[in-house]
Amino acid sequence: MSISTPGGEQRRPTVVSTGKKPAAGRPASGAKAGSGKPTAARAGGGKGPRKPIAPVKVSQGRAKGPIILFVVVGLVAAGIIGFGAWAAFQGSKPWEERADAISGIVNYREKDPELVKGSNHQPGPIKYTVSPPVAGPHNQAWQNCMGDVYDAPIANEHAVHSLEHGAIWITYRPDLPADQVSKLAEKVRGNEKMLMSPFEGLDKPISLQAWGYQLKLDNADDSRIDEFVKTLRVNASIEGPTALCNQGITATGTTPRDNGVQMPTQ
Repeated sequence: MSISTPGGEQRRPTVVSTGKKPAAGRPASGAKAGSGKPTAARAGGGKGPRKPIAPVKVSQGRAKGPIILFVVVGLVAAGIIGFGAWAAFQGSKPWEERADAISGIVNYREKDPELVKGSNHQPGPIKYTVSPPVAGPHNQAWQNCMGDVYDAPIANEHAVHSLEHGAIWITYRPDLPADQVSKLAEKVRGNEKMLMSPFEGLDKPISLQAWGYQLKLDNADDSRIDEFVKTLRVNASIEGPTALCNQGITATGTTPRDNGVQMPTQ
């Protein structure tokens, strides 16, 4: 027995297949919108999964200050080491070579070997060919040379004997400015094997004497003064380092003192 309806017999709708897949992101025919899980294409915005973003590295320039400081310190250290090596080399040279290297020095040991023989004691005034004298005959008494600063001229004959004992005799023109005289006195006062006095008739403001050597200068600030003293004091002695500088004549005046007093032999 069949049951009929007003619209005729009820039939199941027929689905016709077209062979095509539904478009991506769209539900298949007959499916409700929004049903089911999202596809990979939808999750990726239609372009597939996103690649991880690499972190951006921000390069920071190195501070130049420490590098410059390191370089400067290195250069200073190298300079100090180099100077020390040079000074050690210079100090290892014989004193005669170091003396000849002083600019302006006159070496009478080479110019007049006969003059510097020494040990020739003579009484009374002696005429010298070099002014101030640097060697030659001299009085048996030496001028005290224990850092003595004389404010008046002294006898050449006594001063030359002091040179023979290894002293440095600094002479200066009487009109040398007071501040220059003070600078010279500072180099002499209290230092053994040193003496100083004014000297009339100098052709230069200052003249330095050691046995057989002379150096004439224009002012007391000249660095060669210290170089001369350092190189020739004691070294220039022809009687050895034990030759005395005390027990000598302490009086001023250009006339040698022959008072008959026997001076020590050293």
